[in-house]
Amino acid sequence: MSLKIAIQGVAGCFHDAAAREYFAGQEVETVPCDTFHEMFTRLRNDASMLGIVAIENTIAGSLLQNYELLRQSNEIIIGEYKKYISHSIAVLPGQTLDDVVEVNSHPMALRQCEQYLLAHPKMKIVETSDTAGSAKMIAESHLKGHAAICGKYAAELYGLDVLESDIQTNKHNFTRFLIIADPATAADYRDTSKVNKASLVFTLPHSKGSLSAVLTIFSFYGMNLTKIQSTPIMGREWEYRFSVDLTFDDYLRYRQSIEAVRPLINDFKTLGEYAEASSLQ
Repeated sequence: MSLKIAIQGVAGCFHDAAAREYFAGQEVETVPCDTFHEMFTRLRNDASMLGIVAIENTIAGSLLQNYELLRQSNEIIIGEYKKYISHSIAVLPGQTLDDVVEVNSHPMALRQCEQYLLAHPKMKIVETSDTAGSAKMIAESHLKGHAAICGKYAAELYGLDVLESDIQTNKHNFTRFLIIADPATAADYRDTSKVNKASLVFTLPHSKGSLSAVLTIFSFYGMNLTKIQSTPIMGREWEYRFSVDLTFDDYLRYRQSIEAVRPLINDFKTLGEYAEASSLQ
């Protein structure tokens, strides 16, 4: 029986590729969604479905919208995957760089390829909702003079020629994806013996030293803080919500650290406990 995994984007996108790589060796059916909002809605309506969501990129930074969607949802994180992102410029067969007058892609991909695009000023930049969707649009509408910035996987899937590869400005371009599931089915996909990372979200009282006190406690219990992200709380001026990733060697000490900070924090939620990705793929 295949795994149904909701993705943002169409077949061939980086979410699609990451899902198949993470679950390599298993039969995977990806369910395309136009937006992350739609993806979370599908997951809410079908507890048997998994999801994969980009949460940060080494060049473009954090996807703050996805932090909030995850916090508001009932989904929990069961794993993570770090994928190397290589962008290509792809066109209809027979087209050359001299033919390209318009480049289509997702805003984040365009941002990651800024230096390449600056070196080709005649190319008009047009944002779309998806990298692979741009490739699909060019192929299906037979758009001459258009190029998509997408992955090689998408270019091959839609029959486009790759003119140049690795056109991203910074070659150390990785995206961290989170694999999420309904709490009722999460245990089927997570090996608890390998859990060494947790994602938490909480608010703090607007008082001097409140964040420092929490971080000191985590340090005392041997927690390794791998990420902290703050976002403003709407309607509460100068107050922030903190998303924190911790790694640890001792699960009991991790749980003790949570109990120790609970009196100091508000609106606490564990987004997931899972195995840290061992390396950058």
